[in-house]
Parts: sequence; C-alpha cells; structure tokens
Amino acid sequence: MTRPYDSILFDFDGVLANTEPIHWACWVEIVGPLGIDLSWDTYCANCIGISDLNMLEILASCARHPVDAETLRPQYARKKDLFRKRVAEANPCAVETVELIRSLADYRLAVVTSSGRLEVEPVLDQAGIRQLFGAVVFGDDVTSHKPSPEPYLLAADRLGAKRPLVVEDSEAGVASAKAAGFDVIQVPSTAHVPGLVWQALH
Repeated sequence: MTRPYDSILFDFDGVLANTEPIHWACWVEIVGPLGIDLSWDTYCANCIGISDLNMLEILASCARHPVDAETLRPQYARKKDLFRKRVAEANPCAVETVELIRSLADYRLAVVTSSGRLEVEPVLDQAGIRQLFGAVVFGDDVTSHKPSPEPYLLAADRLGAKRPLVVEDSEAGVASAKAAGFDVIQVPSTAHVPGLVWQALH
C-alpha cells in the first residue's frame, strides 16, 4: 500500500516552536516607546505568517500618531537582535514535537519559514533536530513570501518531494500550501502538532 505522503513540510513559528509570544513581546518592547500599541489580538490577527518587513506597515497602522512605515525599518534590526537573545533563553520546541520529528525518519522533512536563518537554526540546533531536516527554506531564500506558493514549491523541489503534507498555523501559510497544490493541516497551536500529524499519516 502506497503511503499518501512522501514528505512533510513544517512551518516554524507557531508549529515547530512556540515563538509567536516571543516575537510579539519583542515588538512591543521595541515599538511601544514610539507610541505604537500592538495588542496580542492584533498581532495574532494580522502578523502571523508574514515577513517581519511586511509587519512594518501593520505597526505603522497601530501608531497613536501618523508614522511612515519606512521610518520603522531600523527597529526591525533591533527586534531581530532582541528575539535571538530571548529565544535562546526560552527553548521553545516542546519535547513532544522533538519526539515527533525524530519519529518521522521514513519521511523527507523540511522547514518552510518567513523568518531568517539566524532566528531559526539556533532553535533547531538547541532542540537537537536541525540535522533531521533535508531542507530549510528561509524568508531570504524566496522573492515572494507566503501566501505565495513559492516557499513551499522551493522546499518540495529541494527535497525531491512528490506528495508533500504541509503543517501550518497561519492563514497565509495555509494559502501558500494550497496554492502550491499540497495537502495542508492547519494547527491551532504547537501543542496540537504531534496528534494532528499522526492522525493525518495513519
């Protein structure tokens, strides 16, 4: 009997690692003094699954006084530095998720993320699972981010995958996977990933 999938492509933030609260807290700390009020609800509704640079427009829209998004660009570098420090202290990959990845040796695995290499690889290394992924597609690897199909198509090409299953949490990520023509599981949180993935595979 042929398995339905030969590979599994995982989003990173909110799927493999519970990093979204860290991203949000870093943005709040960086832009709060500039008169920008970014609530958790606004972040969840608008900022998950998009590139950080696209977030500048959303941040500008949350300002108490008019702000040009381009003037926030220097804050992007500060936020990235703060995130790398915070995430190293947090160890955001759950034990159950690490066990899941280690149990999927029969599948080709990839990470497909809008985040940068320096924000993702240290977390995967810390969890001891970086070497289990045959490909990692970072935000800098593509010209069009999710919801474009480009990130997932690139990952499948790098793996030589013909029948991928995508695991995503954001609407943009789900749209990206569907546009690539791939089946996709949308998870409500990192805690649901192991159960939902096993359910899809069996």
